[in-house]
Amino acid sequence: MDWKLFALTFGAVFVAELGDKRQLAALAFTADSRRPWTIFAAASLALVLATAVGVAAGTLLGRWINPAWVRRGSAVLFILIGTWLLVAEFRKTS
Repeated sequence: MDWKLFALTFGAVFVAELGDKRQLAALAFTADSRRPWTIFAAASLALVLATAVGVAAGTLLGRWINPAWVRRGSAVLFILIGTWLLVAEFRKTS
């Protein structure tokens, strides 16, 4: 195993996840349900599966598309999903 790559990936993902929408969603679900272990298990499994999909997609896309375009596309999707969630929340509360 490439421990330097492992540490770099761990650090980048860990810092990126702090205050991330998944963490905030888990916080909100836990506050609402008061079932922290159920939320922890569900959120952990969701994160593992989402990461597996990301790794698989990155592996496939990295073979045919320049990695810079994969990063740019990911950034655009991140902005679009964030905007969609924000609009949905405002529609729900009004």
